[in-house]
Formats: sequence, C-alpha cells, structure tokens
Amino acid sequence: MIQICRRCLYSSEHPLNIVFDEDGICSGCRVHEEKDLLDWEERSNKLQSILSIYRNKSGNNYDCVIPVSGARDSYFIVDQIKNKYGMNPLLVTYNKHYNTAIGYRNLANLRIKFDVDLFTLTIKPQTIKKITRSTFRRFGSIYWHCLAGQTVFPVQVAVNFKIPLIIWGAHQGVDQVGMFSHLDEVEMTRKYRKEHDLMGYEAEDLINEFDNLQEEDLKRLFYPSNSEIEKIGVRGIYLNNYIRWDSRLQHRKMVDKYKFETAKQSRTFDTCNDVDCWNYSDVHDFIKYVKHGYGKVLDHVNRDIRLGHLTREQGVMLAKQYIQKEPKHLDLFLNWLQITENSFYFILDQHRNPKYWRRNKNWEWEYYSKLFINSKEECTNEEIFMDEFVTSVTRKSQDNNDEYILIGKGR
Repeated sequence: MIQICRRCLYSSEHPLNIVFDEDGICSGCRVHEEKDLLDWEERSNKLQSILSIYRNKSGNNYDCVIPVSGARDSYFIVDQIKNKYGMNPLLVTYNKHYNTAIGYRNLANLRIKFDVDLFTLTIKPQTIKKITRSTFRRFGSIYWHCLAGQTVFPVQVAVNFKIPLIIWGAHQGVDQVGMFSHLDEVEMTRKYRKEHDLMGYEAEDLINEFDNLQEEDLKRLFYPSNSEIEKIGVRGIYLNNYIRWDSRLQHRKMVDKYKFETAKQSRTFDTCNDVDCWNYSDVHDFIKYVKHGYGKVLDHVNRDIRLGHLTREQGVMLAKQYIQKEPKHLDLFLNWLQITENSFYFILDQHRNPKYWRRNKNWEWEYYSKLFINSKEECTNEEIFMDEFVTSVTRKSQDNNDEYILIGKGR
C-alpha cells in the first residue's frame, strides 16, 4: 500500500527511499524541522573555519571549485562563497546540450557580474546523442548524461588543477527526503552519485556493442580514481549543511540583486529552477511522471509546504494543475535525437510504473494516484500561489530562435 506523508505530499514510492514515522510524517519533513532548531550562525562559523583551511595563501591557484549552470542556485552559491566568505572560486559547468537562450544569458551574466573564470565541458554532439539513445532505451532516462557530466566534471577539474575543495549547493538526500541530518555534514561521495544520481550505472557500465558505445565515447564521463582523489585530497561539501536553505527566497534575492532571468515552466509553477534547460521541467519531467508517478511540481510544492510558503491544501491544488500536463517541447527533443514520436512512447511504455498506470477499456493509459484523483481539476486560485514567482525582465538579444543552443555568447 502506498503511504502519503500527512504533512507534505511525498509518498512511500519515492525513488530515494523516503521513510515514515509512527505519526505518518516522512523523513524529509522531520529533517526539515532542523532548519528551525539549529544555530545557523554557529553553522556559518563552522563553514568559515572549513573555508579558511582551503584558502590559497600563495595566490597562485583557486581556492575552490563551484559547479554552476544558468539556473537553480548558482548565483546564490557564488554570491555567498565569493562575496560573503571572500573565496576565489573557479566555476565549472557541464554543457547539457539542451540549453535555452535564457540559460546562456544567465551563465554569461554570472561570470560577468562576479568577475570569475568559468570552465565548460562540451562533449561532441553525436556522442551525446548516442549515449542518450542508449540510456533512454535501457533505463528510461534522457538526462543521464547531464547528471553524469554535472557530477563528474567538477571532480575532474579539482583533480587536474589540484584544487581540493568543491562546493555544492543543497544535498538532495538531506533537503528533499531526509536521508541524512544536517548535523551529519554529509559530503560528496562516488557511491551516492552512482546509486542515486546515476540510477546505479557508472559511465563504464554503458559500454556495449548493441548501442555501439565504446570507451572512447564515454571516457569524458569517467570518475577519477580513488588514488587520484586521495593524492589531491579532494572533498565536496554542501552549503545547505551550513546555511539555512530556502531556494525560493534565495532566488528572489538573486533576481533583485543580479537580474537573474526567470521564465514560466511547462510542468511546474516555479519560474526560477531549470530555466536553462528545454527538457528538465518538460520532457525529462514527463518521463519522471511516467516512471515514478510524480513530477517536479511535487518537489516544488513539498519544498514550499515545508518552508511555510504554501498550505498542504494549496499544494495539492497546484500539483493537480500541473501533474498531467503534456510536454511542450517534445518535438524539439525528437528532432534532436532523430526519433519518431511513436518510437519515443514505445520505449517510454517499457518503463511505465504499473503502480500508477493502467489500461482503460479503450486500451489507453490512465494515471491513478490516491492523492490526485480527478487530477485534471483546475486550480482556481492560482494567483494566491504565484505572486512570488514573477517572471523577470528579459535581456533577450535578436538571436531568438527556439532551438537548443550548444555554445553560449559572452562579452
């Protein structure tokens, strides 16, 4: 039987193995309670002590590596580390190939406003397409290469440039499902990356004759060896263990302070997360909904319920509004990967979760969830929930084709 949290809307079927206590409250909500109990000034001082150890005294190297993108918490992380704590970071970004114009404007604006160096990894387009065909067929993911690249390139740079500290934003296992306490001060591990980010597959595991994937195709996604990491002493820390994390308020500050650009999303009400990607809150999220019975809107709703920005009832209404929306940009993805819509749905159906989907008498798929019965019901009070998620003023150039952007512009 599927259990749903009495406080937020996560279920016992969450892929990160959420657990429930005797009161029916999920582990994510229980760990979230720490945000109102911990002494965050003390936590900040502890972060300062860690950073002071890694500050490059000679000035001949960077102090740390910060993974960034044209969305999410990149601006906030760099603002904290560079401006508040006085570190000299090297920014790194993995080119996901699904880039939007807004994402690249945000990335260019980021390096300009903070006056920082930025390294980008761009793997050959045909190689990425070959990897994506394989991962979609084998385990129903068009985003595996993005997750692999985003979590390995910063480690590769840290090893190659002998920069032992990597600074990440929020640890998903802490902030979303309460897998760890903030006090555990969990750090980056290869094991967590493989089991949760990469669905149990390392890049080496993708080598196979059927998809014609060879070591040469995947080597840029290989994780450094333990001996390489130990030689430099590379570690990755997460800021949400030391700073009270509220990405909604943080995004609003970055829009006001640095003109971070936002946009409406097709399958969630949040206008700040993942605006750099055509697929993350669209085709990729639709696949997540088919595989796991929920979408990104539920992550955003649960975050805001826990932070007090929404009531549970409002969260249910918002989730109902977005949960079954069709992806808007599927044609872009199909054209990019050069497959038909029928082929896409044939493969997707192989990964459809029978706990949430069943065939009706017309042999059409129907979605069923105890939480979202009549889930096509409209949210009639949308303006109540959307007031803080304004769409910012665009800095759009004349370059306004609706297509994936592989290389960004700066000045």
